[in-house]
Amino acid sequence: MASWDDVRRIALALPETSERSSRELCQWRVKDKLFVWERPLRPREIEALGKSAPDGPILGARVEHVGAKEALLADESRVYFSTPHFDGYPAILVLLDQIAAKELEEVVVEAWLCRAPKRLAEDYAADPQRLNRAD
Repeated sequence: MASWDDVRRIALALPETSERSSRELCQWRVKDKLFVWERPLRPREIEALGKSAPDGPILGARVEHVGAKEALLADESRVYFSTPHFDGYPAILVLLDQIAAKELEEVVVEAWLCRAPKRLAEDYAADPQRLNRAD
């Protein structure tokens, strides 16, 4: 459904966002704060998840707090998941090829809002033309 090109387009449309590469994986930052990133599973995570370990591209995304993460994990669409590595940490893993473009946009924008400086986030939220919506 969604692709890295969709992530890139949405993320780079947000103010003060930059794209970097670390260990040959893409990251998007706002004012040098990571908010979404390419996050393949590590061998220990695959072992921990066992048969439920997903294949395909995985997006890491910051969330406002662990409660928001738990709400996403309760979503029955099975688009969101976590690993023991992220226990207690406000971030969620997203199956990129399972998420709809509009839902991806919400995830990326919310992650950006969590990490952007307060004034920048407030200015963005006040602008009704903030982003061309993906359908």
